[in-house]
Amino acid sequence: MTDGIGIELLDEGYLPEALRLTEQSRWNQTERDWRRLLQLRPWGCFGAVLDGHLIGTVTTVVYGTELAWIGMMLVDPDYRRRGLGTRLMRAALEHLQRIGVKSIKLDATPAGRPLYESLGFRPEGLIERWEGRGQPGVKKKGPAWGERLCLAVYAFDRLAFGADRSPILASLITDSPVAPLVAMTPEGQLQGFALTRPGRQAFYIGPVAARGRETALALLDGMLGRLRGENVYLDFNTSFGLDSSALADRGLVKQRDLTQMAFGPESPAGISDRIMGLAGPEMG
Repeated sequence: MTDGIGIELLDEGYLPEALRLTEQSRWNQTERDWRRLLQLRPWGCFGAVLDGHLIGTVTTVVYGTELAWIGMMLVDPDYRRRGLGTRLMRAALEHLQRIGVKSIKLDATPAGRPLYESLGFRPEGLIERWEGRGQPGVKKKGPAWGERLCLAVYAFDRLAFGADRSPILASLITDSPVAPLVAMTPEGQLQGFALTRPGRQAFYIGPVAARGRETALALLDGMLGRLRGENVYLDFNTSFGLDSSALADRGLVKQRDLTQMAFGPESPAGISDRIMGLAGPEMG
């Protein structure tokens, strides 16, 4: 039964309880991650509320009219198996369909996948969560960060990911205590980039976008060097064409699988062979 439980728009007043749900599920997102989602889509994040208390959440991130990502599907353990997940997902889907988004994607945990399949999502790709620690290594010094390089990263990512993520990237770059890492040709052409941000349990490395295996590994090695001694997570896109043994060789250990799923027309966004690491399961 879900009597008395309403589905409402989330706002920052619910942040403490959203963080409680995150901690209950042992997810890595921080208060700043939640604020980012709410600030980017204040009318596209929903909560299940009972007697003024938040007991479930879902968020949406929209990349134009072509693509959106659903994330942060959380339900308090005391209220699971009562249909709340279905109600939250329907609220998100109805919102995205109402504003004309064509293709909708998400990254499903094994527990969540049956729900998403029941709503019409289809499997599209495999994501692997890897964890480990930052490694001693060469702390590669890149070009000075500035507006020109920032715009080049946005343009590179737009082609690599398949949609414009510049608002997300700008927020991630601003919030990170570690400078973005880029790979350039001797002629100054951008070949890839990697970002990171702090999490509740580990630094999250991603997105990592690159033209080719060697560039991606060089970026990963550089970021592991910058995060020496820190716990790290990487959500590895298996469509990238890199054997995961390369991650194990760097001391990372596979934690779990996520299934990238899609609803609506097919779109290559998010499963590109130029995206090695996700920006996050909540945003692709």
